[in-house]
Amino acid sequence: MDSLSAITKIATSGLRAQGERMRVVSENVANASSTADEPGGDPYRRKQVSFSELIDDGSGNSMVEVADVSLDMSEFTVRYEPAHPAADESGYVKMPNVNPLIEMSNMREASRTYEANMSMIENARAMRNRLIDMIE
Repeated sequence: MDSLSAITKIATSGLRAQGERMRVVSENVANASSTADEPGGDPYRRKQVSFSELIDDGSGNSMVEVADVSLDMSEFTVRYEPAHPAADESGYVKMPNVNPLIEMSNMREASRTYEANMSMIENARAMRNRLIDMIE
């Protein structure tokens, strides 16, 4: 495998991983106020993505992949809302453990990393085109 193809393959693995991360962050944001359906039940629990290194069998290049999408087991916050359908016998409602500021920070980081990987692919394509122009 040539170097330019390897660059593209490595960057593509980063695109896939960050795309999955953005999907999970979007799901967290969308459910930031999703409470339980029954009184005293647990609300939406935040998800988090972890990555791992993947070694390409053909080239030996180091790439990235999503290793796991797991639940964040941190505590839920509670809010006193006795009229809420999910309120327990004391009038408290468990709220999701999603912090919108953290999720926006994660989304920004994933977006920037995605853009950096796209830039690598575009640069590899431009180098390949210049090489072809030089050969012709």
